[in-house]
Amino acid sequence: PTKPAAPTGPKPDERFFGIPGKALAKSPFLFGLTAGLGVLVAIGLAQAVVNTRSVIVLVLVAMFLAVGLNPAVEWLARRGLSRRPAISIVFLGVIAFFALFGLAIVPPVAEQVSDFVAAVPGYINELLANPTIRRLDADYGLLAQLKAYVTSPDLPRVIAGGIVGAGAVVFGAFFSGVTLLVLTLYFLGSLGSIKEYLLGLVPATRRERTRAMSDEILDGIGGYVAGNVVISVIAGVLSYAFLGVAGVEYALALALVVAVTDLIPLVGATIGAVFVSGVALLQSLPLGIACAVFFLIYQQVENYVIYPRVMKRSVDVAPAVTVIAALFGGTLLGIVGALIAIPVAAAIALVIREVVLPRQARV
Repeated sequence: PTKPAAPTGPKPDERFFGIPGKALAKSPFLFGLTAGLGVLVAIGLAQAVVNTRSVIVLVLVAMFLAVGLNPAVEWLARRGLSRRPAISIVFLGVIAFFALFGLAIVPPVAEQVSDFVAAVPGYINELLANPTIRRLDADYGLLAQLKAYVTSPDLPRVIAGGIVGAGAVVFGAFFSGVTLLVLTLYFLGSLGSIKEYLLGLVPATRRERTRAMSDEILDGIGGYVAGNVVISVIAGVLSYAFLGVAGVEYALALALVVAVTDLIPLVGATIGAVFVSGVALLQSLPLGIACAVFFLIYQQVENYVIYPRVMKRSVDVAPAVTVIAALFGGTLLGIVGALIAIPVAAAIALVIREVVLPRQARV
């Protein structure tokens, strides 16, 4: 028997409500709403990253320092110490360095500030006795304007605001320093467990190869940090010897400035040399010229003799890549980015050499 033909007229509900539209899943409105929500979520995540930029920088620097200090901890552990006492010794050494730096820097700065404050009345009397200042005062009433500004009722409020702002900056720097030390200590103590946890996220078939690559990357970063510290210590010791023999005031403080600025890639040594030479120039012209000549010669020795010998076993990065990485890192994160950029470039170069190039060769 033949099947009856399907009715061709409208269904009962279609006579009242019309033909149904497309499914909601295919609606352009729903697609636009989903895309808009995705854009809003991406903007929110980007804003969150920007707002927490300082925290992210602290975490990155703490992890970088922990990886850099780990070779010293491992060296002490190979000498018979357990890991916890080794971490304590290394960490106390870091704190002792910062304490020595503060003790060497703060007294000269405080003395110079007090000397300047004591010399201000003499500077004012010299200005008042200057013929040019007298002529300008007669023409424009400079002293009257200065007196009106000093006696203004708004001056204490401005000074108080400046003091509060400076105090907030100092407190923020102190809090960031303490946070950095605590995070470094935590990462240094749990570096092994963190590495094993991250390796657990890798498929088991690739875990051993990933472990070998991660160990090589960590060794390279640790060697870079240790080598950079050794180079900075050499720069500080030689600078202190020269400044002490030359008779420059505050030789220890200036040598510590040279050692700290020498940690900054590319421009750090130049910044320290210019600063110390400028301070020596304030004492006497021959002393400033002698300091400039010394640092010019030492930087050539450091760049072509000391740096290659110290860094030959730490990071394997082409000089051009080192400069480019430091420039990009400095642009993104300032001094912190410049410090981290070189070992990051070494890690990327290792991944390309061990993973990307062999895969391309097989293809």
